[in-house]
Amino acid sequence: MSFASHPFFITALVTLASFSGAVTSAQGPGRGAQTPLPAGQTNDPYPQPIVANEGIITVTLREFAALPDIDGVAARAMTLVDEPSTRRLFVSDMRGVLYTVSADGRVVAPYLNIRDPKWSVPVQSAGRERGLQSFVLHPQFAQSGAPGFGRFYTYLDTSNMTPVPDFTTPSQNPTHDLVLLEWTARTPSAAAYDGGAPRELIRWRQPFANHNGGMVTFNSTARPGTPDFGLLYIGVADGGSGGDPMGNGQNLGAAFGKILRIDPLGMNSRNGKYGIPASNPFVSRAGALPEIYAYGVRNSQRFGWDSRTGAMFMSDIGQNIVEEVSPVTAGANLGWNAWEGNYRFVSTRAVAIESPRSDPSVTYPIAEWSQLDPLMLPNTSSASVGVVVYRNTAVPQLNGRLIFGDMPSGEMFHVSADRLPGGGQDPIRRILFVTAPGATPRTYLQIIQEKNVAQGKTPATRADLRFDMTSTGQIFVLNKADGAIRVIER
Repeated sequence: MSFASHPFFITALVTLASFSGAVTSAQGPGRGAQTPLPAGQTNDPYPQPIVANEGIITVTLREFAALPDIDGVAARAMTLVDEPSTRRLFVSDMRGVLYTVSADGRVVAPYLNIRDPKWSVPVQSAGRERGLQSFVLHPQFAQSGAPGFGRFYTYLDTSNMTPVPDFTTPSQNPTHDLVLLEWTARTPSAAAYDGGAPRELIRWRQPFANHNGGMVTFNSTARPGTPDFGLLYIGVADGGSGGDPMGNGQNLGAAFGKILRIDPLGMNSRNGKYGIPASNPFVSRAGALPEIYAYGVRNSQRFGWDSRTGAMFMSDIGQNIVEEVSPVTAGANLGWNAWEGNYRFVSTRAVAIESPRSDPSVTYPIAEWSQLDPLMLPNTSSASVGVVVYRNTAVPQLNGRLIFGDMPSGEMFHVSADRLPGGGQDPIRRILFVTAPGATPRTYLQIIQEKNVAQGKTPATRADLRFDMTSTGQIFVLNKADGAIRVIER
């Protein structure tokens, strides 16, 4: 049976078509009819949908490699980084396995299984939000004799809650711990990890099962000898539940709801296992954690830098109303939970539409969209993911575009990186994919579903989109439904 005639695909097309018109703001995403909201409040501040058929950029999406299933379940690919000296890619499965992928994509091999009992790091990967969240190689990973030689970092959820945490909350019923680990390979070019047990840098005690870690990475624009080189940025979500009930986002004394910046090779932190950069914005403020680089974060999954301007951007998952992409600067207040995007946060049901963007101390999004937009999956909350700035001529139609997406639907979007928007969803346009010359442009989810049919599996109902850009400017697209690693081409 062809994909186009598969019953699931026909049902999906009918469902998507039924959501092509205006959105009914009396309902929230996946929550059905609700009690009318008070005057001045809404759960759909952007009732004019994203323009679906104008300004589309079409690119080729080519299958590059495939990660193996684990226990019959597709790989839950989360992060991809390149290692230029050995011309390899490293890719993570959320369940705790790191793989290497050859430069041509033909060879995929296990590099490190964190779940191996010899490491004593039981990875907690239950549900969609827990597991190996992110990893990164130190920029000196392959530089013999350098302080960062052989070092890389994993950021993961663990069921081992025996050690005393560095950061905690008032929660009386924490669910698990989040840990940042440093590994040191003896031979960085080896086919598999050949070092010893990891060194723990930081441990957070999670008050709820959701909203765990996000991304760990180094500033891709920082060069040796510059102040930001070798400093590790850490995205920490607000701790979970809904609405940030502990007020972590705006609390400078809490390590949750923040982007942190540390020197992983230093030791002037409170626990003596990492360094506090002297240039961090709150090192001299009484009551503030010196690790904090920016605050007011809800659940940031990705951040990245513009190689031309050095500007940093973050994608932050909204509560139930607004998804956002925001600029990040040292000391920035990104709003949560006083604000959800441009609007004052009222509750998990609504935002206030009066006086948007009215607090000058807050850094507001450059782009945002409503979870009720018809391009998003029905009955599924949206989740902002990204973000990369493409400065390359290999795919000229993307040059100068800031690229982000919606995780469940697999929709990818673009705005100008040179004329940054001032918020809202009017400037947002789509990126669609072809897999062969002359093929009809499709969404990422449709491509995944077609692959699932070819695999003899039930087609996925969501994409769980992730994408990363290498040092050479290639954008690789990941998901948690078919195991495929794909690369964007002209």
